[in-house]
Amino acid sequence: MKNEKKSVDFEQQLASLEALVESLESGELSLEDSLKSFETGIKVARECQQALKAAEQKVEILMRQGDELVSQPFVGSDD
Repeated sequence: MKNEKKSVDFEQQLASLEALVESLESGELSLEDSLKSFETGIKVARECQQALKAAEQKVEILMRQGDELVSQPFVGSDD
């Protein structure tokens, strides 16, 4: 069994981030809950950013192949 990175469902993560922002903006959370929500939001935002970067790199690979569009998985380095 090979070790695969878990894929991020971008739309689901974005919806989760929006819900976190709404709860923070409501002002109804305690300071502790606000900090936990903020921490979670930062994590989700980073995951979304990584998913967008991977998609951008895949598009770039496709565009570099000229007229023949052959999809190749991008193998990036783990920063």
